[in-house]
Amino acid sequence: MSDNLQFGEIVRNKRLALAEKDASYSVRKVAQRVGIEPSYLSKIERGEQPPPGEENIRRLALELGENPDTLLALAGKVSGDLLAIIRERPTVVAELLRTLKGMPTERVTHISQQIRDGEW
Repeated sequence: MSDNLQFGEIVRNKRLALAEKDASYSVRKVAQRVGIEPSYLSKIERGEQPPPGEENIRRLALELGENPDTLLALAGKVSGDLLAIIRERPTVVAELLRTLKGMPTERVTHISQQIRDGEW
């Protein structure tokens, strides 16, 4: 499955789930609130267009109640703030990510929480 289609399907599925309970989640209304053309959103959802840029993905995530980092990752993109961190210390960040790759999510979450709490 292409990245475009996977991203689009997830956006569409989330939007349709919200639309079942709230008619304001039509393609037209969501696109209007995000600031893109309805036809463009429809093509994104069908995988006919690549995912939009970071700012539009962030607005789309906010609109759909999704984590922006999740949608950015599905789109094959890295947020600007993370890219700045990677550029600052590319070797260290790459090593860290490769180390975390094999760890269970719970362990990574625990480590992250310890760092945030200053317990590291």
